[in-house]
Amino acid sequence: MICFLHHRYRTLGGEERVVERLAALVREHLDEEVVVLERGSTGLGRVEAARGLVRGGLRPEEVGEAVRRTGARIVHAHNLHPTFGWRALAAARQAGARTVLHAHNYRLVCAVGTCLDPAGVDCVRCHGTDTRPGLRHNCRGSRAEGLPYAIGLSRGLEPILGHVDALAAPSRFALGRLGVLGVDLGSVPTHVLPGPVDAFAERSAAGEGRYALIAARLAPDKGVDLAIDACRAAGVPLVVAGDGPLEAALRVRAAGADVRFVGRVDAGALAALRAGAALALAPSRVAETYGLAALEAMAAGVPVVAARMGALADVVPEAGLVPPDDVPALAAAITARYGDAAAGEEGIGQARDVASPERVAQALRELYGSLG
Repeated sequence: MICFLHHRYRTLGGEERVVERLAALVREHLDEEVVVLERGSTGLGRVEAARGLVRGGLRPEEVGEAVRRTGARIVHAHNLHPTFGWRALAAARQAGARTVLHAHNYRLVCAVGTCLDPAGVDCVRCHGTDTRPGLRHNCRGSRAEGLPYAIGLSRGLEPILGHVDALAAPSRFALGRLGVLGVDLGSVPTHVLPGPVDAFAERSAAGEGRYALIAARLAPDKGVDLAIDACRAAGVPLVVAGDGPLEAALRVRAAGADVRFVGRVDAGALAALRAGAALALAPSRVAETYGLAALEAMAAGVPVVAARMGALADVVPEAGLVPPDDVPALAAAITARYGDAAAGEEGIGQARDVASPERVAQALRELYGSLG
């Protein structure tokens, strides 16, 4: 039995999809049962969130009780903040389970998890237990919210590392960036565990596509504004799938351009959108830990144009990479790769190499096997 822990975000995204798919892989490929213990930020009060951060988690006894009740041999933790914290890992260990922390982002050190400062610049000022820069620069957008994050992350880093038996990240780049941020990777065994992609096209239909597609949270880090400006310059229709805090501003920015906002869509609707796309865009401003949306598009046979940021540079073919925050370069690449079925075929193969269920299941076997 494997027990997953995950604190769900207010705006759901790729991390939730990865958690669900990994649980399915454990059941289907590793032939083990999985129980998922989830909490969430929706409806969580600011005071309770702050208390969880500063105290290193809330109600750790629930985790210990779940381990004892289910007989879980491994607790695989995903997002711990703000309500699980290091105390959940300690409770799991005390109940007899081994522990894995899966760092999908940089929230071990960075209060916003993306290493993007309020000016929209990639940032590694916070380092190890020194989280004061994030507070000085008001990265959370509120001092009242930023202070418990600064305290909680500073106090929690060493206890978290002290209560995990293995640390996993979606890419080698992500592990390296955690090291740059001052996470002591020498104190715990590390593993690369990509997020699985569960559907692969037999062939690319990009030549029949009718629009470019960006599927992303509508937040500054994803560069949706860049996609709008570049598609306007390239004369290419754009479909925007997702929701988030910038939606109203992005709709204003798109006025007069051929841009359609479809909101947050379910997996079936997103697959249908990809089936009609001639191109997918990932113009991220942040050092991405993985690039799930890009890989999902590649697996669907849709050519991708992405910013050369973080792990995107390792998964997207070289011809599809452009400098970050460069609208003219993005527009030129859109023109070059729009409807390119050969690039779509290349992407299918590359996505299989990185993120097929079989590839990820093997990585899971190795990770869990290393724990005895």
